Amino acid sequence: MYLQKMFSCSQLLARPNALQTFKRAASQGKNPSSSTFLTLHAVRQWSNVPFFTVPLARAHGKSFAHRSDLRQAKRILVKLGSAVVTRGDECGLALGRLASIVEQVAMLQNQGREMMIVTSGAVAFGKQRLRHEILLSQSVRQALHSGQNQLKDMSLPVLEARACAAAGQSGLMALYEAMFTQYSTCTAQILVTNLDFHDDQKRRNLNSTLHELLRMNIVPIINTNDAVVPPPEPNSDLQGVNVISIKDNDSLAARLAVEMRADLLIALSDVEGLYDSPPGSDDAKLLDTFYPGDQHSITYGTKSRVGIGGMEAKVKAALWALQGGTSVVIANGTHPKVTGHVITDIVEGKKVGTFFSEVKPAGPTVEQQTEMARSAGRTLASLEPEQRSDIICALADLLTERKDEILSANKKDMEHAVSTGRLSPAMLKRLSLSSSKLNSLSIGLRQIAVSSQDSVGRVLRRTRVANNLELEQITVPIGVLLVIFESRPDCLPQVSALAIASGNALLLKGGKEAANTNRILHELAQEALSIHGVKDAIQLVSTREEVEDLCRLEKMIDLIIPRGSSQLVRDIQRAAKGIPVLGHSEGICHVYVDHEASVDKAIKIIRDSKCDYPAACNAMETLLVHRELLRSPLFDQIIDMLRTEHVKIHAGPKFASYLTFSPSEVKSLRTEYGDLECCIEVVDSMQEAVDHIHKYGSSHTDVIVTENEDTAEQFLQQLDSACVFWNASSRFADGYRFGLGAEVGISTARIHARGPVGLDGLLTTKWVLRGEGHTAADFSEQGSMTYLHENLPVAQVLPGRRTTS
Repeated sequence: MYLQKMFSCSQLLARPNALQTFKRAASQGKNPSSSTFLTLHAVRQWSNVPFFTVPLARAHGKSFAHRSDLRQAKRILVKLGSAVVTRGDECGLALGRLASIVEQVAMLQNQGREMMIVTSGAVAFGKQRLRHEILLSQSVRQALHSGQNQLKDMSLPVLEARACAAAGQSGLMALYEAMFTQYSTCTAQILVTNLDFHDDQKRRNLNSTLHELLRMNIVPIINTNDAVVPPPEPNSDLQGVNVISIKDNDSLAARLAVEMRADLLIALSDVEGLYDSPPGSDDAKLLDTFYPGDQHSITYGTKSRVGIGGMEAKVKAALWALQGGTSVVIANGTHPKVTGHVITDIVEGKKVGTFFSEVKPAGPTVEQQTEMARSAGRTLASLEPEQRSDIICALADLLTERKDEILSANKKDMEHAVSTGRLSPAMLKRLSLSSSKLNSLSIGLRQIAVSSQDSVGRVLRRTRVANNLELEQITVPIGVLLVIFESRPDCLPQVSALAIASGNALLLKGGKEAANTNRILHELAQEALSIHGVKDAIQLVSTREEVEDLCRLEKMIDLIIPRGSSQLVRDIQRAAKGIPVLGHSEGICHVYVDHEASVDKAIKIIRDSKCDYPAACNAMETLLVHRELLRSPLFDQIIDMLRTEHVKIHAGPKFASYLTFSPSEVKSLRTEYGDLECCIEVVDSMQEAVDHIHKYGSSHTDVIVTENEDTAEQFLQQLDSACVFWNASSRFADGYRFGLGAEVGISTARIHARGPVGLDGLLTTKWVLRGEGHTAADFSEQGSMTYLHENLPVAQVLPGRRTTS
């Protein structure tokens, strides 16, 4: 049974029990009343409407301090500005946009949250209806009087806003009802004016009505009654927490949010949020977070194309709500790429729009850290190679000189990780540091220091384009790197040294499980950088930034390098918006044992590839065995060795077919176990092994064990992986073992860096052309010059000087 009964707003505000009366009358099958101001839409029978109160997630009274806390918001008010609800021509509603907003509100309501909407749109909807009626009326009159089929040009009178609102309210609510009905969600309309808030009794009754609607799991849809709205009270705006003049839907939303003790107010408009200067100006920057003391630092532009409130009104209303204990986010509700998830993204704590917070962080924001890193990084890139080498050597010394501090911090992280039990044994091993690990790190950093002597400014190519016109291609830093790593604090000094050597600024985001270790290691990196005044070139993000939010800083970050699980890499690749990601999502490495393999070599390589460090991305996950070896002593020795090492074996389909009693059959041939587990599969030839790897591998590292050189060379040439080895463990796929000093990761991409990415992988190039007034016209058919394009000996271009080699 659908109920669409009308109540007067004044009746409801004057009679606190009107809603209960309506419910009782409806349950008895009676017609309660009729008017045009408050419409209660029930999309289910009253007997099926749940009447319950879900406890609030927190005690109201203080707004949320951080975006991530917005996930706890229980009672949410969504304000839809005129620009969000109306079409571009201001005559009619933006139906697609409105539908996506309704879907999000209904979804959050069905999650158990209490949703309210303050909406505009009645005037636009009414204008559309009245224009249609006027045009129809004029066309009929002209047809009667002219007697001609062709009508004269018709001009429309100026439509009065109050009349438009009166004509549009019922249609607007009918539209909301139809949309929410699709999600089995009840709605109720309430129209208010400023006078309703000046009368204490009416205000209490309104509060009671709204609470009752929320208790019955109904979404209240509230709007100013623009058909009768009086002018705002003079000199009554923002006179404290209990007073705000209802001039527009911004102030109405703020007032209701405080009155109803809402946890969150989402104000959707046609701008991305709050800027430090008018949007559209060259230097305008979107403010991620706005603090009450920052009003003096911003200027306001013009107001929206529709509506009566501008950004200044929105900010005032937001600050008033914030003062009353409600968190506020101002965001864009009109952008086609984000409208479909803008509300849910905000509630999930994602960086959307401008978040209003009373708690200002002690340190810089991540945006400020990135700016600081970029500025210092440019200075770092301009240093002499010897100076960058000095910094890296200083960091290498600090790793051993201050090892007691480092190990003490690491001990705290390990103890906390063990006590919580959240990390797997493999992750705990990655988290752990030791004196020997620090010594190895120090040695690797010194290798990087040596290689940094010939990095930035290296000339790759010189060409004489024409007489007195020379072109050079030289290496330069990429810019700002973002490295995200899990449970591996040893990654921090390695990546820092590579960034220093390549002249790149660096933003680091480590896992919270290594917070203490990362903090001391970052302090040491900045201490080393201070030698040449570039301390800020490396920044550690310690704020509560979500990884997905960092991946959206496409205007500030030039390359993202994830170091961690395959799931982390996949998540970052999915979240990165316009920023290249260097890495591999999986490390499915194969070892193929040919029928001409050496027994001793095969046993050693398989043991090392699988058992040395099972959690590493370069560990063997699938063992391919030539069919002729199945009945041989070599195969028996391989199986015995794996059992001795406690490796769990999964049989591939072909291998299982040869066995009467086989190990558990593999669920997928494309599995990265990351533990003492592996798959064994049988192939008939080297070519079949290559085909298998191409189909199920991840292009990381693959190995052949054979004494036949021709077979090995075919394998190495045909296989399209970042690393291909002959008679060597897959564990050699590592920057340190390759002599790169360290690596920022292993890339399986087809462009730029591939395999272990060291110093060269963090450089790009630029072209430098030196001429003497040359123009392209000089080389046209009528010009006097011709191209030479002669290759020249390479010269080194280093900061501050130029030498020829």
